[in-house]
Order: sequence, then structure tokens, then C-alpha cells
Amino acid sequence: MRLSTVLTTMMMVLLVAGAALAGAGETVYGKGVSAPDTVLVSALLAHPDDYVGQTIRVKGTAVGVCAHRGCWINVASDVEGDVVRVKVKDGEIVFPPEIVGDTVVAEGVWTANKLDLETTKKVCANEAKNAGEEFDPESVTACKTLYQLSGTGAVVVKN
Repeated sequence: MRLSTVLTTMMMVLLVAGAALAGAGETVYGKGVSAPDTVLVSALLAHPDDYVGQTIRVKGTAVGVCAHRGCWINVASDVEGDVVRVKVKDGEIVFPPEIVGDTVVAEGVWTANKLDLETTKKVCANEAKNAGEEFDPESVTACKTLYQLSGTGAVVVKN
């Protein structure tokens, strides 16, 4: 073989190996992410109606995963205590529980789910139960809107 052919082959092998190592520790779920800009979770939660119907990308630490089917993850905000739920179609994407604590970049359409009063009371009762608090259904007088990212893809970086 000619020296130029050998050198070209070696360069190609090194490039492929380097690309493989650069992606090490990253796992792509679904369609991955392609939105150009990341929306801060705090900005999203401060003005949720401004983003309804838009395809957006968020980034944060995975702080919860659906234990039953892996069909959602909770992504921590840049503001302590705030989280965004990323819900995916059951079975299309399955998030493993081991990603809790890892960095997640998720993409999808921001949705608003307006609840009726009866459903709002059930949601509030469940939240109170999970927090170990007493709940009075009569204290709920207004309907609630639940916001979430209907996820189409994510990239998880192992921390």
C-alpha cells in the first residue's frame, strides 16, 4: 500500500474512535433533541401560557422517573424546588430509574391540561397525601391547569 493510503486510513480510524469517545456517557432517547435554544425551567414556569403549543428544549437534573413504565421524568429547575414533568407516550420511550441524578436535555411540545373542579380536588388530595398533610376538599374552589412537556426525545448525560 502507498504511504498516503495508510495515513488516510489511520486518520479515518482515529476520527471514528474520537467521535465514539466524545459521545460516551450520553444516551439518546426517542428522536433526541434538535431545538436550537434551551428554555430555562424557571422562565417556563414563570410564564407557562406563553409557551403552550411550542416545541421547546429544557435542561436540568433528572429528579424523578416513572417507576411503573418509565413514561415520564421530572427535570429540576434552575430554581430550587421547581420541576417540569416530561411525559412521553407509553412504550415509545422508556426512561430507566438509573438516570435520576443525571443531566437531561429534553425536547417536546409544551402543553396545558385544564382540569375540572372535581379532578382538581383529586389532584390536590393526592398531593396532600404524598406530602403527609391533611386535606379539606372544600378548600379547593378553583380549577387547576397542569403543564408538562409532551416529550419527543431526550439526551441523558451520565453524571
